[in-house]
Amino acid sequence: MTCAMCVQTVEKALRSLDGVIDARVNLATETASVEYNSGHLSLNDLENAIKESGYEVVKGNVDREEDRKKDLRDKKIRIIIGFAAGIPLMVLGFIPQDLNLPLAPGLLMLLISSPVFIYLSYPIFRAAFRSLRHRKLNMDVMYSLGIGTAFGASVLGTFGIVLSAEFMFYDTAVLLATFLTLGRYLESRARGKTTDAIKKLIGLKPKTARLAGKKLEIEVPVEEVQTGDIVIIRPGERVPVDGEVTGGESLVDESMISGEPIPILKKTGDRVVGGTLNQNGVIRIRATKVGRDSVLARIISLVEEAQGSRPPLERIADRVVTYFIPIIFGIAILSFLGWYFLAGSTLLFALTCLISVLVIACPCALGLATPTAVTVGVGRGAELGVLIKNGEALEASGKLTAVVLDKTGTLTKGKPEVTDIKTWGENEKEILRLAASVEKNSLHPLAEGIVKKARAEGLELFEVEGLLTLSGQGVGARVQGKDVLVGNRALLRDNQVELSKEAVEHLNKLESEGKTVILVSVAGNLRGALAVSDPLKESSRKAVRGLQDMGLTVTLVTGDNRLTAGAVAREVGIEKVAAEVLPAEKADEVKKLQAGGEVVAFVGDGINDAPALAQADVGIAIGSGTDVAVESGDIVLIRDDLVDAVAAIQLSRKVLTRIRQNLFWAFAYNTVLVPVAAGILYPLWGITLKPEWAGLAMAMSSVTVVSLSLMLKGYIPPIKRSAP
Repeated sequence: MTCAMCVQTVEKALRSLDGVIDARVNLATETASVEYNSGHLSLNDLENAIKESGYEVVKGNVDREEDRKKDLRDKKIRIIIGFAAGIPLMVLGFIPQDLNLPLAPGLLMLLISSPVFIYLSYPIFRAAFRSLRHRKLNMDVMYSLGIGTAFGASVLGTFGIVLSAEFMFYDTAVLLATFLTLGRYLESRARGKTTDAIKKLIGLKPKTARLAGKKLEIEVPVEEVQTGDIVIIRPGERVPVDGEVTGGESLVDESMISGEPIPILKKTGDRVVGGTLNQNGVIRIRATKVGRDSVLARIISLVEEAQGSRPPLERIADRVVTYFIPIIFGIAILSFLGWYFLAGSTLLFALTCLISVLVIACPCALGLATPTAVTVGVGRGAELGVLIKNGEALEASGKLTAVVLDKTGTLTKGKPEVTDIKTWGENEKEILRLAASVEKNSLHPLAEGIVKKARAEGLELFEVEGLLTLSGQGVGARVQGKDVLVGNRALLRDNQVELSKEAVEHLNKLESEGKTVILVSVAGNLRGALAVSDPLKESSRKAVRGLQDMGLTVTLVTGDNRLTAGAVAREVGIEKVAAEVLPAEKADEVKKLQAGGEVVAFVGDGINDAPALAQADVGIAIGSGTDVAVESGDIVLIRDDLVDAVAAIQLSRKVLTRIRQNLFWAFAYNTVLVPVAAGILYPLWGITLKPEWAGLAMAMSSVTVVSLSLMLKGYIPPIKRSAP
C-alpha cells in the first residue's frame, strides 16, 4: 500500500460485501480490521474482495519483518543504481548536441538511462497498471504519468519526432524515479518503527515452558501448556503463562506489562503474568490462563485493535483524499494549457510544470498523518501501562473539561479496615460477629474489611437466613431468629430504626474524620456502629493536583454521606463532591455535567461503575495488577494507580496535538507547493520547480509526517516526570 487512495480502495471493496458491518484499513501498519457477519461471509470472501481491488493478502505465519527488510534491500539497490546513473546523465545534459562526437549525447543518454529507468520505474508502472485495470486512480498513476511523460518526451526529442533536442529529460526521469523510490524507502523504514511497541510485547511471549512431571521436567512448546499444569520457572526466565505460585519465592519484573520498574516479590498464592521476568529464585506456578486468554495476549489484541482504529479527526483527511487526485490532475492539465496557450510560454516550460505538479502532490502525507500518530501513541501507552482502546477515546480525551472520580478503590486503596466499634446494649465482639455474619456473602470492599476484622479476632460467624441486599444502603438477614440490618443511615431510616441524639453526635464525629460508619440494628433497635477507614492511595493527592493543573474540573462521587465524603475530598484537594450517590446513580451525575456542556471522563474500578464508565465521554477503568478489565472502559489502566489516569489524558492530548500538526503539515505542503510547481511564482520572481526536486519534496513530505509521529515513542507524560 502506497497512499491514502489505497486505503479507500480496499475499504470500499470490503464494505461493498453484503454482511460486512465495518472495515478499517491502516496505512501505517498495512492491516485491515473487518467486522462482519460470519453467517453471510467467510474469510475467503474478504480475501477475494481485496484481491479483486488489486492488492494481495498476507496469510499464515509469515515473517512480515523479514519481508519488510527484503523490500527495503530491494529499494536500496534501486536507489544506488538510480543516483549512479542519474548524476552522470545530468552532466551529459550540459554537452551541446551539435558536437562532432562518435555518438550523439542524446543517444548516449538514451542508452544509459533506458535500462536504469525500466528497472527503477517498473514497480511504479506495475502498481499504476494494476490500479487502472481495476478502474481506480492512485498516486502511482500520477507518478507514472509524470516520469513517463519525462522519459517519453526525451525519446521524441532525441530522434526529432514532434519535439526538438531541448526536450532532454533523461536525467529528470531517472532522478524522479530515484527520489520516489528514496521517499518510499525512508517512509517504509520509518513506518516499520511505528509498531515497535507491539513487536516488543509479542517478543515477550516465551516459546517454551518447563512442565513438572512425576519424575522429570519436560520442556514443551508454550502452546501445549494447559490450564492446571504445573510449570517450573528458573531465574532469568520469562513466565510462560498466567498462573498462581504454588511453591518457591522470587522477585518478578513486571515492568513490561505495568510500566512499574520495581520488581515484585512473588510467593505462594500470588498471581504471575505470562511474559514477565523471573529474577532471582525458582518458582512453581499452576497455569490459570493460557493462549489468547492470558493477560499479555489480551493486551496485544487490545493494542492491535486500537492501532487500527480511527479518531473522528481523520475524517477530514478522508474527505480531502476522495477528491485529491482528480483535483491535482486538473491543476496539472490547466497549468500546461494556461502556460502554453494563454501565457504563450514555451512547450518545454509548460511540460515541466505539468510533470512537476503530477509528482509533487502527495496524499500519502494526509493518509499517514493520523494512523502513524495513533499507532505510535497507543503503543507508547501500552509501555506505560495505559491501554487506549480506540482512536475515539484518544480524541475525546484531548477535549476533556471535567473528570469524575469514584472514591473506593480509585482515590482509596479499596482495602478498608475497622478502626472503631461503638455499641449500645451489646459487647463489641458480639456486634462485630453479627455484622460480619451478615456481610460475609457481600463483595463490597467495606464488607470485606468487616469480615477480615472478625476473622482476625477469631470469631466464629453465624449462619444467616433470608439475606437481602439493598444497593447503596447495606444488607439485611435473619440471624439467630432476629432481624439484623447492617448498613448506612438511609437503610435504618427506611426501616424505621431511630437514632438517639447521642448516637448521631458520635456518628458525626467519626464521619468528620473521613471514616465510613456502618450501623448495626437488631430487632429494630440500633445496637452498634463500626467505623471503617479506607486509606488514601499515596498518589491520590498528586493525581488530583495533576488533573487540576490541566484545567480540568474534578468531582468526587461516592455513596458515603456528606461528612465522610467532604473529609476525603478536603484531604486530596477536591472542591466538588456528590455524596450519598447510589451505584446506579453515578451515571446520572455524569449526565448532569454533560448537560451543562462539559466533556466528562469517569474514573472507576470497572466493576460496579460500568454504567458511569459507559455514560462518560471517556471511561477510564482502573485495573489491579494483573486484573485487566478490558471491557469496562475506553481506557484501561493496568496498575491500580490514579496517576496513570492523568498520564493517559496527558498522552492522549499529546497524540491529538501531533495528529493536528501532521495534518497541518500535510495540508500546508500540498497547498503551498502544488501552486509553486504549477509556476505561480514564475511571473513575479522567476521561480520554478524542476520535476526532480518536486519528486524529492514529495518524498520528504511523507517522511516528515512519519518522523513527527515517531517522536511520540520517547514521550513521558509530565505527571510521570514530576516529583510526588
